[in-house]
Amino acid sequence: MAGGPHGRATDPVGVGGAPLDDADVMRAQFWSLLGALLTRPPSQELLDRVAGLGGDRTPLGNALRTLAARAVETDERRAEREYHGLFIGVARGELLPYASYYITGFLNEKPLARLRQDMAALGIERAAGNKDPEDHIGSLCEMMAGLIAGEFATDLAHQRAFFDRHIAPWAGRFFADLEKAENALLYQPVGTAGRLFMGIEAEGFALGA
Repeated sequence: MAGGPHGRATDPVGVGGAPLDDADVMRAQFWSLLGALLTRPPSQELLDRVAGLGGDRTPLGNALRTLAARAVETDERRAEREYHGLFIGVARGELLPYASYYITGFLNEKPLARLRQDMAALGIERAAGNKDPEDHIGSLCEMMAGLIAGEFATDLAHQRAFFDRHIAPWAGRFFADLEKAENALLYQPVGTAGRLFMGIEAEGFALGA
């Protein structure tokens, strides 16, 4: 699979090869965008694509327009420095973007073990060369994109279960922390957009239950 640490389809289709409806295409694309921005420092190509984002007058649309404007003002080197300060640092970054840390206060705890079990059941493999634990927020976003796109032959119930088990308990808090992080400039609206999108997804799954 090409793409990020756990692979992403370039032309998403639904389970069984059926085309996705427009809403699910947009969902998959948004999860994929979050994954691309969070798994590694953004390339200039990604920054250029983000700079072309538009948005409506909703809070999420406003966040996307702010993100596009910040991308215009940011080059690849500045983005790499910001990413490093936020997520890597010398000893550690300003934020630790892992489910285990947010849920238990420690890395490599039970949330990671549960995720690995579910990944195995869904046929999601850890990519060779990826050193981050699988419960990194960027990897989880890419996995959600793959679930929606039908890469792992799942349905809405599997999407909901994965979201409820591995993302909903902590991702909103992570994105809120990113939104107000001291080192966040490009990533401040990523935090806003992510926080709002987590709420939209949670509401959508609740309505569809």
